[in-house]
Amino acid sequence: MLPSELQEKPLAAALETFDSSAILGGKFDRGELTILIAPEKIVAVCQYLRDKISYNRVSAITCVDWHPREPRFEIVYHLHSLERNERVRLKCPVSGENPAIESVCSVWSGANWYEREVFDLFGVTFTNHPNLERIMMPDDWKGYPLRKDYPVHGYKYSYKDTE
Repeated sequence: MLPSELQEKPLAAALETFDSSAILGGKFDRGELTILIAPEKIVAVCQYLRDKISYNRVSAITCVDWHPREPRFEIVYHLHSLERNERVRLKCPVSGENPAIESVCSVWSGANWYEREVFDLFGVTFTNHPNLERIMMPDDWKGYPLRKDYPVHGYKYSYKDTE
């Protein structure tokens, strides 16, 4: 359901016409449009924005950890229409129990490394990702260092654990 404050925004209205069940909320603050999307609809919404509204670039994908709140994570997509030089932010809530969301690499190949970074640092799985492997931390790293419950000095282990 589109909040009343967004009904006058053409992009938000177009998304509601496309699939009103995809919209969980949103806001327009400081000249920036943010739309909360149902996680199971993210690929369809991104395809629509790319093909029909000309948002042809994903400029960033990141994550916010709201621990201990549930849903714990928000996956944040920053999209850019080069044609109109317009930007929009999409947010998807993701459970902390088994954090997973569909990959948007099928929509924008440039999402590949952004999704890998979120996977590596927050532990969110992107299903159907072409190569979901660690990108910043060593393969044997334990845990996800940007989670709020990650120990400040990392997990303690002895040299015996590394052999």
